[in-house]
Amino acid sequence: MSAIVEGFEGDICILEIEGQRQDVSRQQVDDRVKAGDVVLWNGEQWIPDLELTEERTRKIKKLMDEVWED
Repeated sequence: MSAIVEGFEGDICILEIEGQRQDVSRQQVDDRVKAGDVVLWNGEQWIPDLELTEERTRKIKKLMDEVWED
């Protein structure tokens, strides 16, 4: 299962899973994870997926560039 990290509020990590917001304990999230990362559930913890995060970042940048073209 994959999710996108929306952010952190205290001891809570806010995830978007299939378009739905889900709050999870920050203890269930790897320390390396930051807002905007794509994360995968390994059965014990949400861990960062660097490849999917980079791919998502590229897609967003491309869309932003297209929107702001003159």
